[in-house]
Amino acid sequence: MDSAVPGHQEAATPFSELEASHVRAVWEPLGIPGLIDVHTHFMPRSVMDKVWNYFDSAGPLIGREWPITYRADEDVRAAALRSFGVRAYSSLVYPHKPDMAEWLNGWAADFAAHHPHCLHTATFYPEESAPGYVAAAIEAGARVFKCHIQVGDYSALDPLLDGVWSQLADAQVPVIIHCGSGPAPGTYTGPVPIIKLLKRFPSLPLIIAHMGTPEYDEFLTLAERYEHVHLDTTMSFTDFSEESAPYPPELRPRLRDAGPKILFGSDFPNIPYTYTHALEAIVRLDLGDDWLRGVFYGNAARLFGPASR
Repeated sequence: MDSAVPGHQEAATPFSELEASHVRAVWEPLGIPGLIDVHTHFMPRSVMDKVWNYFDSAGPLIGREWPITYRADEDVRAAALRSFGVRAYSSLVYPHKPDMAEWLNGWAADFAAHHPHCLHTATFYPEESAPGYVAAAIEAGARVFKCHIQVGDYSALDPLLDGVWSQLADAQVPVIIHCGSGPAPGTYTGPVPIIKLLKRFPSLPLIIAHMGTPEYDEFLTLAERYEHVHLDTTMSFTDFSEESAPYPPELRPRLRDAGPKILFGSDFPNIPYTYTHALEAIVRLDLGDDWLRGVFYGNAARLFGPASR
């Protein structure tokens, strides 16, 4: 399976058994137990509706049409992931204003309690209360945090986050951080603040979302340099992303060597193409079956524990 999966002759529709069979046809020949998808979104319905409305309007951080392929009720989406063979996934929530993160954390804890395949997810915002509710989330068993520099419009270097970063570094709970300047630059996006952050907290376990789009080289360098820095593949390498921010071919040898640092992420349900395509886009990099086994399952299993819940 060292080349792209052949095109399917039958058209699959979202949530169908046919689509599930197409997804499984990508990973089952690799001999792995399933997929671990570190970058999926489950949110309170009111928040998810606002996110979908933003995508529907092609908001300023998007700037292009972005149809939501997997728009459906929460339970339908969770069942779809199970049918695809996803053994573990996240419920990435993130605040865009103060006094929101703690409420989201309560919702995400309840969601994980009722969905055993979901990694207990939490988030934070630069505010005086952040160290307290982050400590509470860690104590309650949060296994991954989400930090969205672009949407939250805050700096990773905000002094109000010092107590958050130090706790996460001490507890070694990974943070999926959207800090690259894609799909549009934010006030505080880009690699420079993260370089400064890691100099202060070198053991901080960061997962750079979207491979750091479009600053691929700089964020790959950080993954190479820091033991606890990983990258997730979310939306990267797909036809949709290659149109606007193609991954540089000259980085592929380094990407192969950094294989243990790469984790599969999809951005489900907010993707404008099928889940199968997200997987096949990674396969067609042609970096080998062992590399794929790590990206699709093994690397995340080492980071979070085997997905056997």
